[in-house]
Amino acid sequence: MIVRRRWAAAATTAILISAALSHPGPAAARPAADATPITLAATETALVRVQLRDQAQLDRLVAAGADLANRPRARDGRILADLVLTGAQLADLTAQGATATQIVQRAGDGSRHYADSVRAAEARTAAGLRAPAGGQRTTAAAAVDTLAVQQAYWWTTGGQTFLQAQVATTATDDPDVEITVSWRTADGATGSFPLYRFEDSGEYQYHYALPQPVPSRPVQLTATSSLGGVSRAVTPTLWPNAAPPPLPAGYQKDFIDAYLTPVDIQARIRRLARQYRDLVDVIDLPNRTQGYRRNAVAYLGDPAVAAVVVESVRFGDQGMNGVQVRAVDPGRPHRPLTVGYRDRVLTVTLATDAAGKIVSTTDDVAAAINARQANRFRATVEDGSAGLPMPVAGPARLDDGLQGTEVPTRPWTVQALRLGVHRDGSRVGVLAYSQEHAREWATPLVTLEFAERMLANARTDPATRELLEQVDVFVIPTVNPDGANYSFNDYNMQRKNLVNHCVGAARDPRYRTSWGVDVNRNYTVGSYFDGYVGASANCLSGTYAGTAELSEAESGNVIALARAHPNIKFAMNVHSFGGYFMWPPGAYRADGRITLPRPSIDESTLFLDSARRIVGAIAQERGTVTWPSQTGPVADVLYSAAGNSADQLYYELGIFAWDFEVGNDRWNPATGEWEGVGFQPPFDEAHGESQEYAGGLVELVRVARDHAAAEAATG
Repeated sequence: MIVRRRWAAAATTAILISAALSHPGPAAARPAADATPITLAATETALVRVQLRDQAQLDRLVAAGADLANRPRARDGRILADLVLTGAQLADLTAQGATATQIVQRAGDGSRHYADSVRAAEARTAAGLRAPAGGQRTTAAAAVDTLAVQQAYWWTTGGQTFLQAQVATTATDDPDVEITVSWRTADGATGSFPLYRFEDSGEYQYHYALPQPVPSRPVQLTATSSLGGVSRAVTPTLWPNAAPPPLPAGYQKDFIDAYLTPVDIQARIRRLARQYRDLVDVIDLPNRTQGYRRNAVAYLGDPAVAAVVVESVRFGDQGMNGVQVRAVDPGRPHRPLTVGYRDRVLTVTLATDAAGKIVSTTDDVAAAINARQANRFRATVEDGSAGLPMPVAGPARLDDGLQGTEVPTRPWTVQALRLGVHRDGSRVGVLAYSQEHAREWATPLVTLEFAERMLANARTDPATRELLEQVDVFVIPTVNPDGANYSFNDYNMQRKNLVNHCVGAARDPRYRTSWGVDVNRNYTVGSYFDGYVGASANCLSGTYAGTAELSEAESGNVIALARAHPNIKFAMNVHSFGGYFMWPPGAYRADGRITLPRPSIDESTLFLDSARRIVGAIAQERGTVTWPSQTGPVADVLYSAAGNSADQLYYELGIFAWDFEVGNDRWNPATGEWEGVGFQPPFDEAHGESQEYAGGLVELVRVARDHAAAEAATG
């Protein structure tokens, strides 16, 4: 049951984003006068697609640690970013020239979609982009630049053909170079569209645009620049131009009925272990997580006037929920400040002067609690209350604020499924893992659908049986169960785990939805601690890297599994949303955008060729195509992600490691726009994602099999 949270939703990145809004830039394009503005209530949180005013505004948001869902994109000369924002933050952005174009998902939508999915199951039991400055610039005296077409791909989905191009100019330092692509189809139709400059970490990369609809198969593409450069004509290539073998009659799929909480996932793992004893082992990973637990906390006083935050040292479920705290007037002069604890009541007796007036401040009270009751409580001055007179207050009840009454509160044992006929390390291993980020509810649906397909069809389909004869498969459906439980029951936009490393004022309960560590920034290779970009030392940031590399149980479990099974040579990390297919390097240093070492030519070829196969398998389900511009190394097609798991698996353990971002943008022919689907779309969309990306994981198993066979044949 999903119930209303007792704690109001915090302004998740307010203290980070506010600083980024204080420097207005030049005016941005505004919507038509008759357009209805998109707004949120001041305390409402949502995932919003925002048209930013300029590159400088984006740079400030990134530097401030804003919660970006994926890489900002260019559309018609505008910069679009998917941001998790409160209404107050959106109002600030709007005041500085940004415009909201789509509410992708509201906080609370996830709970509704989860409930809808459960009801449906029961019924079933059934970085930086820069736009051109203006119109085509013609400068007769300017030197002609040279253009190179880096990508020219086309595909058809849903009856509509799309064309995507990527072009680089040698005039890399000129921010005003404009590039236009012209195309011609087989039946003679022609057209053109502009490309937009893409910079990353202040360095020019190329010009590109979102996929453009064209009437039919394009057969020629050329690019021209405002400096006079003209590319050679190229023939666009079909993307991805790969398809898996056809499914045999009777192939079993569609095992996903509803969104699954970690409790549901645990039950399904037990069921699969019972049902397929000959093909399944369940592995208990070594590091138990904190569990769905938090310290109990209360405001002593009124946060609007003056207050002290009193927090239990132990978790709320360890006998601290319901403990009371009060601040009392002794009613006599010359009384010292005292602190006592009896019968589950913490009493602070305030100090008085000769006239009997209370003289204790908030700082005095916090210091006294910490000095005299350190074994039970910690206290901090509420953010904004430092040095104020301490009021008589309470009694107030400490509470952990958690709403998931059906969730176990004990430390959590993360589990992996091991699938195969030979589960002894003698066969090449494949690892699929998901939900490092708590709010990405569709991702465990992908890995569990994949596991069920492999197991069910191994008994009826010789080709699947052969795969499980030749490949050792490992699946971690939920890497971050504590954060996922919090996302399902308390705050659906939760990205991180539940471990709170904040100190001082950052432990104020108003920031409770910003606590935690980003599990996918907590690994050791290319980490924040080594100077790489894309993670934060701020404990309230969405990309907080933790106190040290591998400080968290969740990240430690992924690496422990891989180290314990050296036959694992291929891995897929399943994330959402946006429709990406990526591999290392995933991080770089700035200045200079110095990436982790690039794979060798042979390994780069393996990454790309395998990607084509897997993207082709994904497209077989409902025509979803991962764009070529979003297929490639993480640092090139998304952003720098310091300390991510794929980099550690690849560089330290020699595993070919990829990342999915499921939940591709959907084309809306009525508006001519690509629209985002969010982290927790209505279940029908999440179900579709589970089916198509599970097919991609099956193809990854074939890739591993074929690679192992080729290596065996050569020696």
